[in-house]
Amino acid sequence: MTGPDRPATGLDVGDVVTVEVGPVAHGGHCVARHGDHGQVLFVRHALPGEQVRALVTELGPGGRFVRADAVEVLEASPDRVTPPCPYAGPGRCGGCDWQHATPAAQRDLKAAVVTEQLVRLGGLTPAQVEALRVRCEPVPGDTEGLGWRTRVEVAVERRGDGSTVTGLRRHRSHEVVPVDRCLIAHASVDATGVLGGPPPPAPVVALDVVAPSVGEPVVVPLVAPRRIRGAARRGARHTPVPSGPVPEVTERVGEHRFTLSARGFWQVHPGAAATFTAQVMAWLDPQAGERALDLYAGVGLFAVPLAEAVGSTGSVLAVEADREAAEAAARHLAERPWAQAVAEPTERALDRLVAQGERADVVVLDPPRSGAGPAVVAAVAALRPRAVVYVACDPAALARDLRAAREHGLELVGLRVLDAFPMTHHVECLALLRPHA
Repeated sequence: MTGPDRPATGLDVGDVVTVEVGPVAHGGHCVARHGDHGQVLFVRHALPGEQVRALVTELGPGGRFVRADAVEVLEASPDRVTPPCPYAGPGRCGGCDWQHATPAAQRDLKAAVVTEQLVRLGGLTPAQVEALRVRCEPVPGDTEGLGWRTRVEVAVERRGDGSTVTGLRRHRSHEVVPVDRCLIAHASVDATGVLGGPPPPAPVVALDVVAPSVGEPVVVPLVAPRRIRGAARRGARHTPVPSGPVPEVTERVGEHRFTLSARGFWQVHPGAAATFTAQVMAWLDPQAGERALDLYAGVGLFAVPLAEAVGSTGSVLAVEADREAAEAAARHLAERPWAQAVAEPTERALDRLVAQGERADVVVLDPPRSGAGPAVVAAVAALRPRAVVYVACDPAALARDLRAAREHGLELVGLRVLDAFPMTHHVECLALLRPHA
């Protein structure tokens, strides 16, 4: 390859180089350097301290870095194990990042990533992070990191030779790897027979498989949006949509039941919702008569126990931009008239509350992977809460928002890092913020 993306060291896609593997980085890979210029490689399927032969798979913009796979391990880490799944490894299924490490080592890697993000993006000092005692904890409901994923999208690829392949996608690719069993999938997902069974008829391009905590699993066929089906056949990227009505599923957390669309958002690890709720309630410790705000509320996972805690002399406002989820939250709160759910973008709802001079005693922030953003953080601080719990599925977004929170008088005083996505690089963080003393 020639041009602006070719690295100055001359590395190109397909090259194989020997490198010493450095620290873990956010995204399921480790950092290595090659050549006199110290060309950065982000190497998957490696572990810190190893020496590997790395196959270059992709060039980063401007040649600033390259992506690579460790295709041969010359000196192995003591934390390395044989991946339990035969589909895990270079060039295979992209669903898992760390199957080649022990579960304990995986959690150590995730804790290291969170620590690095808090320092580099969050502006905390190493001493401040050390005081938080960052460690990644397992979540009840899996078996050594396997059998936990209750929601799986199975891909369907119709190939030029007329064959149809059902399975999971390669890393950073739309190519489908035939898979007859996914080891991180919940047993109920595998029991549907979608993986390894006969492929669905056209025009189905994917299958959403959902194993709720109440009732039987459901399978939702997905098709390309009608307006781009022709383009999809030519290989264009698209977001599949349901081929018909989507059934509802029921999830149970303690004594509470939540009914939602099978395609609606819910935590995929069977122990996550209960674990997160218990920590949110313990940290906020909502009292009778207090005003609670649940932002990015989904179907009301946190709003319902908050409403019970503050009682009829208090109030709860659940804000959720997705109308279907907000309507579900309203149904779940219906027996508690002092709590309400609104279908509105979070930033707009906060602007209104701040303009009206409102206050909130406790706040839950559970934003999407991109984070809440500085405007939302500033507005939350303007409501002068005594405590905020931020539920984050991306440590980089969390770190950026924590920096903004500190600028507006909210200090990080507690942190839990939870391994709600074993075998993958994803991790969930719960952060407790309080006003500066």
